[in-house]
Amino acid sequence: MNLTLKEIDADNWEECITLSVSEHQKEFVADNAYSLLQSKYVEDQYPLAIFDGEDMVGFVMYGTDPETSRMEMSRLMIDQKHQGKGYGKAATLLLLEQLIHNYGSIELFTSAEPENVSAIGLYESLGFEKTGEVMWGEVVLKRQL
Repeated sequence: MNLTLKEIDADNWEECITLSVSEHQKEFVADNAYSLLQSKYVEDQYPLAIFDGEDMVGFVMYGTDPETSRMEMSRLMIDQKHQGKGYGKAATLLLLEQLIHNYGSIELFTSAEPENVSAIGLYESLGFEKTGEVMWGEVVLKRQL
């Protein structure tokens, strides 16, 4: 595995919007095209493509939530053809390293649908803890970086 996070740009945005999760997961994560538009019209949102070598395998987005002013990982998706290979965990760890480098010791938030037990389990395995909050119908988790 040779994982990197790269900015979404004129050369890769179309590939990014073709990535998708399986049908039963579509209720858990926003479509990448929606996320890219959101990043253009909502301040402080940073979309990144997840690459394994030359292959785009997923998408992650982080930024400051306009409602709460918290730094959050607002999106994480691995294309259905690449799931089960450890990309979600590895990409999240890469993002955490990048955030520590760029922002220092901060609290990072994320959230997941209550039914998305695999995402919640992934986040908890990476040191995120449930805050007890439910926002946008999702379980909120937090990790101190």
